[in-house]
Amino acid sequence: MAPIERITLFNVPKAEDRARILEQYKVLAKTAVKDGKPYILSAAAGESFPDPRNKGFNISVKTTFASLEDMEYYDNECEAHKALRAVAGPVKEDVLTTYFESVL
Repeated sequence: MAPIERITLFNVPKAEDRARILEQYKVLAKTAVKDGKPYILSAAAGESFPDPRNKGFNISVKTTFASLEDMEYYDNECEAHKALRAVAGPVKEDVLTTYFESVL
């Protein structure tokens, strides 16, 4: 089974809120563990370049997981992800998440 690639896009109106979310992603990258070990294979996050195709989404995040089970753990049990949601939830205007196995 190929790794699970997850794309998450946020629309966060205020620049200071975007900065707080991105700082929390830095914390998540260092603290997300499953069974006491890091389990996110890779992560990238940043402000999106201005472009009309963004449709208002201004933070882009890509995370890679070894399995769908690991991604489900991230969604439902990961304390680092819960902390991120606590920061992002109140300030996001919209969020879009999709995930897939790459054919490449």
